[in-house]
Amino acid sequence: MRFGEILSKIRKVQPAPSEAPSHWVKCPQCQSIMYYKEVENQCNVCPKCGFHMRISSTQRINQLCDEGTFVEYDANLAPVDPLKFVDKKSYKKRIEESEAKTKRTSAIVSGSCKIEGVNAQIVVFDFSFMGGSLGSVEGEKIVRAINRAIANKEGLVIVSASGGARMQESTFSLLQMSKTSAALTKLSYAKLPYISVLTDPTMGGVSASFAWLGDIIMAEPGALIGFAGQRVIKQTIGADLPEGFQRAEFLLEHGLIDMIVTRTKMKKTIADMLVYLGEHCKKGEFELKLKQ
Repeated sequence: MRFGEILSKIRKVQPAPSEAPSHWVKCPQCQSIMYYKEVENQCNVCPKCGFHMRISSTQRINQLCDEGTFVEYDANLAPVDPLKFVDKKSYKKRIEESEAKTKRTSAIVSGSCKIEGVNAQIVVFDFSFMGGSLGSVEGEKIVRAINRAIANKEGLVIVSASGGARMQESTFSLLQMSKTSAALTKLSYAKLPYISVLTDPTMGGVSASFAWLGDIIMAEPGALIGFAGQRVIKQTIGADLPEGFQRAEFLLEHGLIDMIVTRTKMKKTIADMLVYLGEHCKKGEFELKLKQ
């Protein structure tokens, strides 16, 4: 076989540059180049500067839930296009692209799990699906998770990563803010804990509704959290804004969140809070218990 033929065959089996696996990760904050296994072992936190990189819903579930305990619900729920909305692309086309990209039908993954042995209902946003935007399906999944928590007398954990309400659904999307907030009132009446975890970013209608209604509101370090963008706020009030006023550290300093928890300690902290706030209900009685 000639050398040219051999070289041609080698080129055919080699992946394209865009398909080739990357074994190196560059930190967006400190610009350090690290081996990907080193970053994965730190829960996708930069070992050099502590920057918390964005992760997928699957990675989040694997980090928070005990191995083999997560059971997904409502995976078949998918958005429709009641308004036949079109901007640069049709809403239907955007949904199809997001489904192909994430292999999911919505921006939320919900289900039951154990966290450090504690039973809980968990809802995790996937920012890769249309920026984690809140639509009718997402709102319905949250309400169903709340109802399961009440039925099973379990705590609820929602991990938010969203740009806000989904504009392509207009009022249908905005109604999810009141729908989820009303459902959380039932959870409160049942004396069951709700822990809200704010990650980068948590903005718009999500931050203006259920994300801020947790019994405990915790955030990851450096997370962008707020309602409107900094430029919009500055134009509205006509004044300069404090440096980093929409970051988790500023919000903690001003009493808007309860704690900042690093990703490596998040699982243990959530489990402790669930137990402390009374995740276990016996004979219909609400108990406060400290995990030993």
